[in-house]
Amino acid sequence: MHAPKRTTGDSLFYVSEHDSVHRLGRMLILLHGAVGDQTQLYPLREQLSRPDVHSLNFAGHGARTLDASPFRLESFADDLLAWLDSNASEPADIFGYSMGGYVALYVAALHPERVRSVFTLGTRLRWTPEAAAEMCAQLDAAKIAEKVPRFAAQLEGVHRATGWQRVLALTCDALRALGEKPLLTDTLFARISCPVRLAVGDRDLTVAVEEVRDASRLLPKGEFEVLPNTPHPIERVSLQRLVFTLQQFHASVDRSLKGKQE
Repeated sequence: MHAPKRTTGDSLFYVSEHDSVHRLGRMLILLHGAVGDQTQLYPLREQLSRPDVHSLNFAGHGARTLDASPFRLESFADDLLAWLDSNASEPADIFGYSMGGYVALYVAALHPERVRSVFTLGTRLRWTPEAAAEMCAQLDAAKIAEKVPRFAAQLEGVHRATGWQRVLALTCDALRALGEKPLLTDTLFARISCPVRLAVGDRDLTVAVEEVRDASRLLPKGEFEVLPNTPHPIERVSLQRLVFTLQQFHASVDRSLKGKQE
């Protein structure tokens, strides 16, 4: 049995699930996606079965209240940096789902000393006003309540501190700002010096495979992976497959850094 396809540069190859995935015990931070919270990553954290896995809520999400900072991805990057300042004594590995991946890459570009590696899943990397408008059309609270009441109830249960309708509205404002002025430019991509793997599902209707592939080519140590039979919602992603590829990536980072030290 083989793991999902992955590329380094433009070459495709497979990794056997019997390959060693030894870890050196570095801290791993899990970052949630837009209109989600850290609980959406609890199943992944449990499957990883490691004591050094942590997660956090960005301001205004889940049980965390809004603070004085603007509801923007720059502020979420500050949330991550503040958490690292308080909890991490060494550079951390970061897994970011969807919006969380964008935040992770932005922090890695501006603060390389804080990040050892980044793995993203289903992260939209190219933002324009049109892309933001497309996403915001899917975040209409009134339409969600009318057409997908179960999802509305789920969001209500998650965002008790801020209120789910307000979280959706604030998220749209943040995405529009990102569309007008993207944080990650080609120049910033080229400044990300740590190992990065950009993963996307082959059935992701939110993020184009080609977009992720092209972004990976801008990264000095970038890899690109396509997960088969995988849509965008992380609740529908095979945790077994995701855990394997995440562990394999971290093992390759371990080996690379160990080789440099010898």
